[in-house]
Amino acid sequence: MSTSTTSPVAAPGVDRPPRLRRRSSAEASEERAAYVFLAPWFIGMLFTVIPFGVSLYLAFTNYNLLQSPALVGLENFTRVFEDPKAETSARVTLTYTFLSVPISMVSALAVAMLLNKGVRGLKFYRSIFYLPSLIGASVAIVMLWRSIFGYGGIVNSFLGFFGIEGPGWVTDPDWALVTLVTLGVWSFGASMVIFLAGLRQIPVMFYEAASVDGAGWWRQFRSITVPLLSPVIFFNLVLGLIGSLQTFTQGFVFSGGTGGPAESTLFFNLYLYQQGFQRFDMGYASALAWVMFIVIAFFTALNFLVSKWWVFYDD
Repeated sequence: MSTSTTSPVAAPGVDRPPRLRRRSSAEASEERAAYVFLAPWFIGMLFTVIPFGVSLYLAFTNYNLLQSPALVGLENFTRVFEDPKAETSARVTLTYTFLSVPISMVSALAVAMLLNKGVRGLKFYRSIFYLPSLIGASVAIVMLWRSIFGYGGIVNSFLGFFGIEGPGWVTDPDWALVTLVTLGVWSFGASMVIFLAGLRQIPVMFYEAASVDGAGWWRQFRSITVPLLSPVIFFNLVLGLIGSLQTFTQGFVFSGGTGGPAESTLFFNLYLYQQGFQRFDMGYASALAWVMFIVIAFFTALNFLVSKWWVFYDD
């Protein structure tokens, strides 16, 4: 008597459970390669996350590098809002940001639109305008700026040629920050290159159709260029705000680390540096750093929140 085995047949209307597919050796190799390439990022994150955690802990302590940290609760944070120098440095930083970012973006967009007209030697001009953004925040350029805008510098010599006595661009508290704003605006090359790439993506047929309908330059700019370029404008705006709020080198070199004259160039980052590395008040400096982090996060989040009303994505 013979017996036969038959495979079970699923009942009608009942789905079989999906079989688990074994990974091929090629897929496993690709996965290992991905982890190898991601390893530097994970290691880099450790150098970011650990200092973040340590600074957050120190912000609630009294620590001077010589003695063990002593917990003081929220004292350092309340001190930030009662410190007149912290208020002055915040005002200087915000003034610098709200002056330099819009002027820099308008200048970058204007130059990008000129270069987008198909001028000869585009690569040369693009490099010339981009170069200052690479070296604008360097120590050498800030020192050169001090020399150019010094009382006997090139700028005052040029004004003297027309019989105008220039102010002390570096030593006058009313003009020192303006001089640094011009340095910030001069470094608009990176934004300009991004604007130029965005302008190249706008189809020419839109402008041709608008011209046929009788739209002038301003109408084309307002109704075609700005809406289609709004994601790029938003990108440059966010980067510009974050970078300006973190300004340090320009103020440090320009004032010799003092924030002078009369605290007119005392940026928030510079004041944080003075507290942490000149007075060794690490607890208070950490609290200042976290306040600055929250302010930057607030402005970034505000930009993303408002962007839904003026940024248009082509999807």
